[in-house]
Amino acid sequence: MKGVTTKILHTKLPKNDPHGSIHMPIYGNVSFEFETSKELADAFNGRINKHIYSRISNPTVSYFEKRIKSITDGLGVLALSSGMGAIANVILTLVGAGDNIVCTKYVFGNTYSLLKYTLSKYNIETRFVDPQNYKEIEEAIDAKTRLIFLESITNPQLYVTDFERVAKIAKNYKVLLVADTTATPPPIFRAKDFGIDIEVISSTKFISGGATSVGGLIIDYGSYKWSNNPYLYDDYKKFGPYAFISKLRNEVFRNIGACLSPYNAYLQSLGLETIQLRVEKACKNALVVAEYLNGISKVKNVRYPRLKNYPDYTLAKKFFPDYQGAILTFELSSEKECFEFMDNLKIIKKSTNIHDNRTLIIHPASTIFCEYPKKERERLGVTDSMIRLSVGIEDVEDILEDLDNALKGIGGD
Repeated sequence: MKGVTTKILHTKLPKNDPHGSIHMPIYGNVSFEFETSKELADAFNGRINKHIYSRISNPTVSYFEKRIKSITDGLGVLALSSGMGAIANVILTLVGAGDNIVCTKYVFGNTYSLLKYTLSKYNIETRFVDPQNYKEIEEAIDAKTRLIFLESITNPQLYVTDFERVAKIAKNYKVLLVADTTATPPPIFRAKDFGIDIEVISSTKFISGGATSVGGLIIDYGSYKWSNNPYLYDDYKKFGPYAFISKLRNEVFRNIGACLSPYNAYLQSLGLETIQLRVEKACKNALVVAEYLNGISKVKNVRYPRLKNYPDYTLAKKFFPDYQGAILTFELSSEKECFEFMDNLKIIKKSTNIHDNRTLIIHPASTIFCEYPKKERERLGVTDSMIRLSVGIEDVEDILEDLDNALKGIGGD
């Protein structure tokens, strides 16, 4: 099987269902019964592979992970309660006090907060760099650098990095490369093909079926030698390429408890079945909307990776040849005008999420970056005049009409 949708729909169930169901059921239970005390002890000691407790593993969640593995060709997949939970679990498995992370300075607001404020209290330093300044990335690496963290398309700044070039730097220094690909999940981007070692995704977005449930994913592509990380050296001797996933499941993930609900796993598994259809529709709509906004005089600095005047157009076309996501940004003259425009909208929702089935709009400076001073926001590429639009799967004519009417209503026009 080659097609993404075919692989998803025909992922085999772990066991034949007694009633012949072709969908994986929801196992909403917490614990699992064993026939003998020895079998229970063997399961706890890892001598047999069975579900013990749903915080650690669950059949419905495992099936969702299996579907993700089938379309990404990952070595191991772990589903979690959120995208931020996925990022935190990766870092806490691989980074300790006195270590550092090299990270793009153009990053999602909550990720920036986690790295700069939360983790710094535990003596974990983050060195924020320009993701397109490859010399700066290289110079930030030292013997205590445990990983490089990038976003596939930065949110909301919409920059694209040359992943292959950064992957080469990471490999030269034996440093792990982690990418948050929430803006470009499968089937948009094949992270494995471009040197990314670990992929993290907020499955809340496209994957869930359009924001039906919160979730996150960690995908290990088996490309990093885990003996290079001091916290996994012993695990590598025991588990080889599975050292990272083993450490997560048997310690960090288990102890932190950021597990995905079986109900959410079921919804997200269903969402996967139609992801390709929704991605195609949303991305086509996004291009039409971007081209429309690009032709409006009062709209400035329209950024969308498929636009030919987009600064990173060549990189976007290389890494995302078919679809470039459904997020775009643009600017009006001021925050006041942004608010006026947004309040004029009738169909588009003022709501903070991306890749919903509905078209959503926010003013990033006053929402997802509101906790940072203006100068800091501007260093992060977020201005007071920026608007982020996540384009949905509505009929594009209705989206355009709503935007047009809202723009005409600015300043009494």
